[in-house]
Amino acid sequence: MLERNPDISQRELARALDVSLGGVNYALRALISRGMVKVQNFSRSDRKLAYAYVLTPQGLAEKAKLAGSFLLRKLAEYESLKLEIESLQKLMNDKSQSVQDLNSGD
Repeated sequence: MLERNPDISQRELARALDVSLGGVNYALRALISRGMVKVQNFSRSDRKLAYAYVLTPQGLAEKAKLAGSFLLRKLAEYESLKLEIESLQKLMNDKSQSVQDLNSGD
């Protein structure tokens, strides 16, 4: 969300994520302290000072790493489910063949 909308307020972010404002503040401070997000001051059109939260190169790298890990996990889950489905289909075919054999008197 920060990458798509760096000028989102903490309150808006909390509302969008359905978490407390304090939770968002705590998480942002942790990301900032780890160098994954930087804060930039800017003026809004109504002359109030606001902040923009921008992913740093380290933050972008971590995001890419997490996305890669997620993708690998999902591909492994897919392969596992595919094997399970094939196994179940074979089992169903074997049972169907057994029932046909019984019905035909073999």
